[in-house]
Amino acid sequence: MDYLSGWCKSKRRLDGYTVIITGCNTGIGKETALDLYKRGAKIIMACRNTDKAEEAKADIVKKCESERETGSLIIEKLDLSSLKSVRECAFRILAKEDKINILINNAGIMMIPKGRTEDGFETQIGTNHFGHAMFTFLLLPRIIKSAPARIVNVASLAHFVSNVNPNDINLDRTWYGSVKAYGRSKSANILFARAIHLKLRERNINDVNTYSLHPGVVRTDIGRNLHRGIIFGATWVFNNIISVFIKSPQCGAQTTIYCAIDEECANESGLYYSDCSKARRSRQCRNDTEALKLWDVTIEKLNLQKYDPLGEVDPTEEIFIQKI
Repeated sequence: MDYLSGWCKSKRRLDGYTVIITGCNTGIGKETALDLYKRGAKIIMACRNTDKAEEAKADIVKKCESERETGSLIIEKLDLSSLKSVRECAFRILAKEDKINILINNAGIMMIPKGRTEDGFETQIGTNHFGHAMFTFLLLPRIIKSAPARIVNVASLAHFVSNVNPNDINLDRTWYGSVKAYGRSKSANILFARAIHLKLRERNINDVNTYSLHPGVVRTDIGRNLHRGIIFGATWVFNNIISVFIKSPQCGAQTTIYCAIDEECANESGLYYSDCSKARRSRQCRNDTEALKLWDVTIEKLNLQKYDPLGEVDPTEEIFIQKI
């Protein structure tokens, strides 16, 4: 399928740029890190499994031995299913990095059985949306100071399957389906990118752009839990039959790379992409009222009412200390 897909054609260099990519020890995240590393960027690899991240880092460096003027690779531990881990990672980065030019929210889990994160969220929306939202909120003042900057959310065509219901964020009032839960977490990724765009423009911040995207159906290990979340044998079918007809990880990374760096979309923001072009969103994800509603619910659920993610002041640990 690679030859039928869109490819990022930009030759842009990223010397002096700092890029954060979540979940880049494998799959399209790793391919994204490889591409931007070749362009000279400092890549912060924010990954749950740091051992696998070290292996990915070594592999990227080895593949680029003949390249000139590559960037650098730094590993930070980040478990998006734990808000404590998210906070710790964000504060470590803020303590070390003067600027953040590009944030790529790539990590995700897909179609797993019903469960809860340690913070009480349904696992898929807790990891795919709330974890990334907390990470983005905490880094946002530094991103704004680093403008021009971009924030990229890797979503999915699966967002058409299910809307986000802010009044039933953990699916307590309705039935749970692994596909449904995954789809609504991807709807949340798209709505959140749109909400950040709207809030930035409200403050007349016009040089930070947001993007969401569908990478395509890609041969990665994100489908490793399909047999648990859908039906026995689903993982085998995905890996041995369906994978023959889908994108390679390198091809799957192209729309992420396009949204992160390409000059063609430099003046676009808050939109959704597929195959390196603007694409149609679901009805809910085209609704700005729904996007702003998710913003408000996210702030509430993360207990960030006393913090201004669009302000000039970086967050401190004190915003998480409950006053008695």
